[in-house]
Amino acid sequence: MKKLLAFASLFLTCLSLQAQVKKSVSILGDSYSTFIGYLVPDTNYVWYPAEKRSTNDVTDVRQTWWHRFIRENGFRLCINNSFSGATICYTGYNKEDYSDRSFCTRLKYLGNPDIILVFGATNDSWAKSPIGEFKYAGWTHGDLYKFRPAMAYMLSQLIDRYPGVDLYFIINDILSSEVTESAKAICDHYGVKYIMLHDIDKQSGHPSVKGMEQIADQLRDVVK
Repeated sequence: MKKLLAFASLFLTCLSLQAQVKKSVSILGDSYSTFIGYLVPDTNYVWYPAEKRSTNDVTDVRQTWWHRFIRENGFRLCINNSFSGATICYTGYNKEDYSDRSFCTRLKYLGNPDIILVFGATNDSWAKSPIGEFKYAGWTHGDLYKFRPAMAYMLSQLIDRYPGVDLYFIINDILSSEVTESAKAICDHYGVKYIMLHDIDKQSGHPSVKGMEQIADQLRDVVK
């Protein structure tokens, strides 16, 4: 009986300690997820707070969607690896080579999180990066210059590099239908949950304070 009571006490203690440990969140993103002084590495290009030529009312890191979401849901930040203007694939604006900043390149540097939130494809859509064909294995270097094979490669690599981690993909509400539907199909192929944003308030093409709150709320409805 004493051994049984001791085991029960130890079990309850373990459960209590487990409940006290906050889950950590890493973000792989673009300008929507940046804020000066809060990125790893700190050499990544930043959009928030808004550049002088732009109008946007987000001025405090606590107003960003990711800071609000993490704070309000009892998580903790592991790494925010976001890069303004970055595409998932290697083809950026004006058909320039963005392989140095692409999601496919930066996915290796997310630390040791419990949850990974990927918020991308906006720049692939805006830059009109080549869409390519669906491809789920045997990627070549050239394949990664096209959106569909690059996104499939990214999700495959994230799943393999971070086993046991909860992975979510956030889809912006202003993307081309081709990019949006491709992203959904690729997420479905890998069994990755996605959050399809809707009616997000924006200023200068980027979420405002109200828009950031809307993103955090819509994300909370999916990520438990």
